[in-house]
Amino acid sequence: MGIIAALAKKELKSYFVSPVAYVLITIFLVLSNWLFFNTYFLDQQASMRLFIARMPWIFLFFIPAITMRVWAEEKKLGTIELLMTLPVKDFQAVLGKFIASFIFLFICIALTISVPITVAVTGAPDWGPIIGGYLGVLLMGAAYLALGLFISSVTENQIVAFIISLMCSFFLLIIGENFVLYSIPEFFVPLFEFLGIGSHFESISRGVIDSRDLIYYFSFIFFFLFMNVKSVESRKW
Repeated sequence: MGIIAALAKKELKSYFVSPVAYVLITIFLVLSNWLFFNTYFLDQQASMRLFIARMPWIFLFFIPAITMRVWAEEKKLGTIELLMTLPVKDFQAVLGKFIASFIFLFICIALTISVPITVAVTGAPDWGPIIGGYLGVLLMGAAYLALGLFISSVTENQIVAFIISLMCSFFLLIIGENFVLYSIPEFFVPLFEFLGIGSHFESISRGVIDSRDLIYYFSFIFFFLFMNVKSVESRKW
């Protein structure tokens, strides 16, 4: 755990030594807050439903921007070979980078605290969906991070990693949506509904913590972290 923590600390520090992290945080906060407060006072409802519902779409662009450079830049600059000459196992390097990315995402989400504070001051919100919504946002964000890190590990080009991550995330988001489910054979509906990352998010965002949704997210994260490890190991082949 000490090695993983050290790698995570080093990776997290690398986010903040360049202006990119501050630009990403600023864009995320401005966009998420503007989209919410643009209609909040008109609706006159003490609810964060719209704020939570728009997060998956914001994440389509935000998460790939976080992950696109993590492995791709290492491979392009050749520093991945230097990293792997250290007494560090592949899974430790992968977990270190994932934890650092997740902490960065957590900081971004935590900075939206002004939204629930405003909702609480202006009304009497139901805190169940708000807490469930934030949990769903963190789980979905972690899933997108695992996917994005894997994709970043198979290319040296950050832009390619960004575009592929965006496309894959978009595909996983919409395959469980109703307009897709209505257009496919009924036999495939349960499969598509289960694979759709958005359908599991909607359940949690309503404040309903279902073990099936938790199993889905943890399995999703584990699978793509495992694929990330295998991708890193492929340099030895």
